[in-house]
Amino acid sequence: MASSQKNLNIKSHAVLILWSIIVLVPIWVMIINSFKSKYDIYQAPFSLPKKWVFENYTAVLRSSEFLIYFKNSVLVTVCSIVLIILFGSMAGYAIVNKKNKITKFFYFFFIAGMMLPIKIGSIQLLHIIKGLGLLNTLWGLYPIYIAMGIPIAVFVLTEFISDIPKDVIEATVMDGASSLTIYGRIIIPMIKPAIATVSIYNLVPIWNDLWFPLIFISNEKSKTLLLGVTRLFGQYITDWAKILAVLTLSAIPVIILYLAMSRHFIKGLTAGAVKG
Repeated sequence: MASSQKNLNIKSHAVLILWSIIVLVPIWVMIINSFKSKYDIYQAPFSLPKKWVFENYTAVLRSSEFLIYFKNSVLVTVCSIVLIILFGSMAGYAIVNKKNKITKFFYFFFIAGMMLPIKIGSIQLLHIIKGLGLLNTLWGLYPIYIAMGIPIAVFVLTEFISDIPKDVIEATVMDGASSLTIYGRIIIPMIKPAIATVSIYNLVPIWNDLWFPLIFISNEKSKTLLLGVTRLFGQYITDWAKILAVLTLSAIPVIILYLAMSRHFIKGLTAGAVKG
């Protein structure tokens, strides 16, 4: 029994090590090549730079366009995630506490949204955004990203809210607390792991999205970071050194948020495994 468990652990660690290599090698290549000249990248893409070139970063950081793109991406991502969590948690709270046919319908309606990729409706969404007068503005991205994140938010947060002991909520109600007070002081603090899970789950697709900004935005002042990177792709020559520098800088907020919320994120992922 002990030997079989040991073999299982060895296989598990081997798979995790292999997966770590697959994930980390592209990041390693991106970072080291961002410190090379564009000619050295082609000569030795996997080796350390012979001469560390910091001009790629200084040129990017001195660019006013990069700062505008970065600010736009941060603004869109943070606001979208906050609204996704707000609407998702409120919907989950209502679904758990008002169980009837209507709330069941909306719950399955949200779950169905997880099965349909929103990009298949890009043409109709373009007409809607244009009709609302939101074309070429950051405001046109908010409803799209919120619609993308709401289904998974409702699914995850509803399950966590349903696990909160009813005695806690009933005791709060007996003390005269309103629904809004229960939501703000009881529900939200007790579902922090789920909130971290939903935040990180939505962070990557929103931050890395190029599809909808490319369709909706042509105004330079409203472009997001990855859309701004496309300016560095030329018809005949591409400045890969600066592109990799921008991509390295764009990865920093994602890494920081994950490290800040990793404890709650892991709790959220493993909650179902230890349930009961």
